[in-house]
Amino acid sequence: MTDFDLFKTSEDHEALRDAVRSLAENKIAPHAAEVDANSEFPQAAYEALVAGDFHAPHVPEEYGGVGADALATCIVIEEVARVCASSSLIPAVNKLGSYPLVLAGSEELKQRYLRPLARGAGFAYGLSEREAGSDTASMKTRARRDGDDWVLSGHKAWISNAGVADYYTVLAVTDPDGRRGGNVSAFVVEKTDEGFSFGEKEKKLGIKGSPTRELIFDDVRIPGDRMIGNPGEGLQIALRTLDHTRVTIGAQAVGIAQGALDLSVEYVKERKQFGKRIADFQGLQFMLADMAMNLEVARQMVYVAAARSERNDADLSFFGAAAKCFASDMAMRVTTDAVQLLGGYGYTSDFPLERMMRDAKITQIYEGTNQIQRVVMARQLLA
Repeated sequence: MTDFDLFKTSEDHEALRDAVRSLAENKIAPHAAEVDANSEFPQAAYEALVAGDFHAPHVPEEYGGVGADALATCIVIEEVARVCASSSLIPAVNKLGSYPLVLAGSEELKQRYLRPLARGAGFAYGLSEREAGSDTASMKTRARRDGDDWVLSGHKAWISNAGVADYYTVLAVTDPDGRRGGNVSAFVVEKTDEGFSFGEKEKKLGIKGSPTRELIFDDVRIPGDRMIGNPGEGLQIALRTLDHTRVTIGAQAVGIAQGALDLSVEYVKERKQFGKRIADFQGLQFMLADMAMNLEVARQMVYVAAARSERNDADLSFFGAAAKCFASDMAMRVTTDAVQLLGGYGYTSDFPLERMMRDAKITQIYEGTNQIQRVVMARQLLA
């Protein structure tokens, strides 16, 4: 693939976009407002995505998946987020939770967990803690060795799709006296493991259909063969995972912004003030032009980062952070402007734009705040 090719999606990618868009508009969009209003998991979206093989498109073919490349996975997430950000977290979190296995799991672990994921199981990711958000190396969750097993104790916080996912990649300190950052290991925890439970659902500003809960480990016994990689490699695996999955958050942000822009354009063409369509006012045309321009810049950044993710390029850390940071900041601006364009209507829940604005905010925060993304980029520049 040449650098020029990065800026053009293939016919297969565009056919995929059409298929996901059709599914999203017919099977997911009709439930989006209710999912948000009731803070309920988007079960209809989940079933539709599983039926279409879009719930975890990244799973390789050798484990029963469709083997979608990084760009195709981003397109799936983008098109779902265009109508429902909560539902787009189904494929996004499935990739986040399972990607440590893709990167570093044993063949036995991949066979054991990626195959059920491809058939419709869910996978989540347990890294953050109340006092260890951006500073992940300061985590307190512990795993102590007991014969061939490990015994897990502690808490994880702000875990997307907690309680509905079947499997969890969990990071824990396995050598309390070891080097900071080099003393963490990764494990697969199953929902049915004894001693594993969940906190109450967080009451959130947006993405209300994706449950966010604590993971609670009360001496959870984990067989030794469920460790991902080797002891002490957990944080390295976690950070490598984020390099890849931050790109998908950029895709989610692009999708949210595209949905907001589409609705804004439709509205201004119909709404009349002072005897003419408000679309004919130059000031509003300039707003729309800026929204579309910044959206397209973000989309290209995400697609280029996805191509680098697929190749596992050395500069992925910079491009993944840049795509996530720019796209999420853009989504916040575009959705805010979209609410402004609709005026009083935009501020009511009768229209989906206020939901999109609330949903966009989290893209600036999770999988590393945008302040942390700038730290990542700066370190790459100065290395």
